Amino acid sequence: MSYLPYAVAAWLFVASFYAIATSRNLVQMIVCLAVMQSSTYLVILSTGYRLGATAPIFTASEALAGTPAVDPVGHALVLTDIVVGATVMALLLALALQIHKRRRTLDPRKLRPLHN
Repeated sequence: MSYLPYAVAAWLFVASFYAIATSRNLVQMIVCLAVMQSSTYLVILSTGYRLGATAPIFTASEALAGTPAVDPVGHALVLTDIVVGATVMALLLALALQIHKRRRTLDPRKLRPLHN
């Protein structure tokens, strides 16, 4: 078992979290959020990986022989997460565009709170 994918995922997560915390641009924050989400893809795919295993597509004789296979549930979860992530990113970018149109800035520190 290799810990390299987990170390890379942790590094991506921490680096993108730091970039979000120190960013002065909403678009940069959204892109860093996408990078943070991709670190979770790496963790999910690494948990389902088996050394020497193949794709889980078998004929009847291979299924009976007990051929090792990679867990397909992780791949399905990552595909679902990619679709949800793309939708959320599109929504966040549309919100950032509307903020820029109405307030003429993308700096979160310059946005004043909404008043009644």
